[in-house]
Amino acid sequence: MGAPLRLDHGALLVADEQRAREFYVDGLGLTEVPRPPSFDFPGLWVAVGDQQLHVIGEAEAGRAHAVHPGYRDDELARGYATHLALDVDDFDGYLARLRERGIPLVGGPRDRGDGVQQAYVTDPDGNVIEIMAGRPAS
Repeated sequence: MGAPLRLDHGALLVADEQRAREFYVDGLGLTEVPRPPSFDFPGLWVAVGDQQLHVIGEAEAGRAHAVHPGYRDDELARGYATHLALDVDDFDGYLARLRERGIPLVGGPRDRGDGVQQAYVTDPDGNVIEIMAGRPAS
């Protein structure tokens, strides 16, 4: 029996596909990639390095909020939430980019304690994205 080779993609449910596109493409700077036309619900795919994030638009109004009601501020502040992490090459520069685009931090920036810097943002639907840089100290 074979073993998994890698994580191919992650997926998030959002209420509004266009609002999500503005956040992930315009705000975070991810690149939209082709999505097969066979899906019967809205969405977009973005590249994250050689991986992908599939943003799934809700087909039933209110569904995104129903399955993900959100986190408390204290949970967001310390990263205590289901989240995806983006590893960036210039932590301070990337955080400045987010500020320029009006994306507020909900947690951090802080040192994780092992040489990795982290900060957290949320998309318009409350999905949590960790921004990280550095490598754990050996």
